[in-house]
Amino acid sequence: MERRSLFKYFSLLGIMPFAKSLKANDLFSETDLPNRKYWVKVLTEIASPLLEALSKGELKQKMPVECKEGRLADRKKVTYLEAFGRLMAGMAPWLELGPDSSEEGKQREHFIRLAQRSMKIAVDPKSPDFMNFTEGGQPLVDAAFLAHAILRAPDTLWHQLDSVAKSNLVEAMKSSRVIVPPYNNWLLFSAMVEAFLLFAGEEWDGMRVDLAVKKHMEWYVGDGIYGDGPQFHWDYYNSYVIQPMLLDVLKEANRHSDRYKETYQIVLKRAKRYAEIQEKLISPEGTFPAIGRSLPYRFGAFQHLSQMALQHYLPESLQPAQVRCALSAVIKNMYEAEGVFDKNGWLQIGFYGHQPDIAEGYISTGSLYLCSVGLLALGLPPNDPFWIDPATKWTSQKIWSGENFPADHAIKD
Repeated sequence: MERRSLFKYFSLLGIMPFAKSLKANDLFSETDLPNRKYWVKVLTEIASPLLEALSKGELKQKMPVECKEGRLADRKKVTYLEAFGRLMAGMAPWLELGPDSSEEGKQREHFIRLAQRSMKIAVDPKSPDFMNFTEGGQPLVDAAFLAHAILRAPDTLWHQLDSVAKSNLVEAMKSSRVIVPPYNNWLLFSAMVEAFLLFAGEEWDGMRVDLAVKKHMEWYVGDGIYGDGPQFHWDYYNSYVIQPMLLDVLKEANRHSDRYKETYQIVLKRAKRYAEIQEKLISPEGTFPAIGRSLPYRFGAFQHLSQMALQHYLPESLQPAQVRCALSAVIKNMYEAEGVFDKNGWLQIGFYGHQPDIAEGYISTGSLYLCSVGLLALGLPPNDPFWIDPATKWTSQKIWSGENFPADHAIKD
């Protein structure tokens, strides 16, 4: 379906409250325009071409693969699992709300069916869209994102699957163990796969979890930030991977024993500080610094802040409404940039619009669907304070409008 047709479809569903001419700050008037509907529009427009194709076994046939020159053959081996695993990682909490009689609930029911059919096809060795979980290094990454999705939506993406799909999914996850992770944030990908197997009642390797946890505790550099391996990197990998996966691996492990009970509390304290830092990075206009690797993941850079809101772990310094408003400004700015989608609704490489040269060699079309994790807070029900509290300024708006504001301080363990 072409993008203009999708706009017409979503308009008929009543979930296009904003005209294209609106500026980001217009979202935050005293009347508080319905941001949730806008977030749903963003998520479902991103998801529709991918899930419509995969649910019919036509993803490899229909999805374009944009990447650096000379990398096409390599990226085509891995890009489809990238696309599906990453989309599900962001979409899962919204799907887990389940269907209901509202317009959004009926729409969610449609996407639940698409996601479940897509899951069955993705892990079926006999399907044309069976995905690569073993060849090269990349499949470990996206097996982990898919595993994370299941932990975020256990009823929708696991318990409601039939026994054959569950068995195929377990085998696919186990097969990714042949990939040895490098000594950096990738240790958490192995740990997340094991956390899924633990959740599923399968034999799991506690050593892979323990190594990832211990090394990241060693790599902590202070004030809520972890190094990506022994060295610190100025980028958004604390949000793309490290803190969300570390928290949720520990949470799953703690459901089965008290081994990491104290560690979890330390990690959570640091995570709250990093949420503060992320919120402060959002400018009064709803932009943020284009620093470091993997910028084509767009507003996926705020997965951590969105997850902290989803799990009701925001620090006392952040009100849910200010986080909603800040994230909404970022999402709207990036989503409405010219060239985000191609003519058929597939994401294109870029940070703001279509910017092919901003991508590293490991970036391809499938990689881009990690933007969906910036929308995790859609897993909060519509009556949550995150959605219903009146719009309010976020930190940089308050400070740059001259409001008096308390001093900021680093944390210590």
